[in-house]
Amino acid sequence: MTAGIDALKAALPEGAWTQDPDLMDPHLREWRDKYFGATPIMLTPRSTEEVAMAVKICAAHKMPLMPQGGNTGLVGGNTPQGEVLISLKKMTAIRDLNPTANAMTVEAGATLQSVLDAADAADRKFPLTLSSQGSCTVGGVLSTNAGGNHVLKYGTTKDLVFGVEAVLADGSVFNGLTSLRKDNTGYDLNRLFLGAEGTLGIITAATLKLFPKPRYVQRALIGLDSAATAVSLLEPFRAGGRLAMFEVMPSIGYRAVVDNFDNIRDPFSEKHPWYLLCDWEVETEEEGLSVAELVIGKALDNNTVQDAVIAVNETQAADILSIREHMSAGQKFLGGSIKHDITVPIDLIPEFFARADTAMQAVVPGCRPVGFGHFGDGNIHYNIAQPEGVDRETFLANWDALSQPVFDIVDALGGSISAEHGIGIMKRDDLAERASPVKMKLLRAVKQALDPDKIMNPRVMV
Repeated sequence: MTAGIDALKAALPEGAWTQDPDLMDPHLREWRDKYFGATPIMLTPRSTEEVAMAVKICAAHKMPLMPQGGNTGLVGGNTPQGEVLISLKKMTAIRDLNPTANAMTVEAGATLQSVLDAADAADRKFPLTLSSQGSCTVGGVLSTNAGGNHVLKYGTTKDLVFGVEAVLADGSVFNGLTSLRKDNTGYDLNRLFLGAEGTLGIITAATLKLFPKPRYVQRALIGLDSAATAVSLLEPFRAGGRLAMFEVMPSIGYRAVVDNFDNIRDPFSEKHPWYLLCDWEVETEEEGLSVAELVIGKALDNNTVQDAVIAVNETQAADILSIREHMSAGQKFLGGSIKHDITVPIDLIPEFFARADTAMQAVVPGCRPVGFGHFGDGNIHYNIAQPEGVDRETFLANWDALSQPVFDIVDALGGSISAEHGIGIMKRDDLAERASPVKMKLLRAVKQALDPDKIMNPRVMV
């Protein structure tokens, strides 16, 4: 690779590459310390033209490369193992924001939080919210087709994009940037790059869909006796189309947060087996209170729910949301955790828990399932905390032994082994084994057509 690396250093301007180990190190480790990597050089281009130049050189020298956004991925698809690393972190410009078209064109290295702030300043809403939104980037969330808390109302990232700009494996640039809502001129090429994890091209910019900002968001936190009860509340809670968030948390995960973070308190005086967090987007505070009090009041009257807190101001609403936002961080207090990001049909969520919890105990007695997440769209983060008193590394050695039964149950229920985190290297072999031969044939055909030399994130997905 020496000649290719020398060519990159000669062609790219000063500051667009580095081989400094200290500068590269944070980009070579996953935030959970599950994956560690290496790269001969890290590129930090500041424009689409510089990305294209770098890719052309890599293609000419048959050097594999890996794009990286905020390095918040969870499936190993953003940790290089010898590939040239291309960090998009310097491409942060918001190129255009058009309130009339409800569209924003932004570069791939912009953080999700910067997009949310820009939309808000224009009295608009970009409805993708994640706990990592301060550090994850537009290119990363598009490449993994992130979901978040508002899929129930607005859809996944694929539903929030008009078009993308991407550098292909030969260094040419596909420009699909547009704010058109209707364009019926052939295959929808833009969507090829969404959820592709950098295997078909490097997304350098995207035109995102904006929405009118709701005048008021009514939030409530509800104590429940079971996951089945939560599912039973979805239909009455979403009547009228105002429900935007429907997040469910088990007691073990909830307690891990409220018992360990000094700035987070439990708003309930009594403990509950499960907790439901809801948002309704409405026009006025009065309407929000009316909607929440009506549906929650009925559930309280018939003893479907055990208790409820309806937020009456922004501070209380933010405090309630912070519990959900700290669910992943809170699990560190439980020790080692084996994580799954799956989806099943919504009505089968209780059956999934019953079967999966039993299967986990059969493999590792005493392990502690922590299943939480986006019940409104069927997405469950089904994490398994180590048994109390067990060595962390000994427990984590059971990753595959615990994952395969989970995936078997998901398959049996007609679900997906990856809901919003992607495939990466973690689930690459599982995808090949569990997907239909026709699907794998098509995936590989698309990869071959766009990247015949297999230089674009070659270890990932297919």
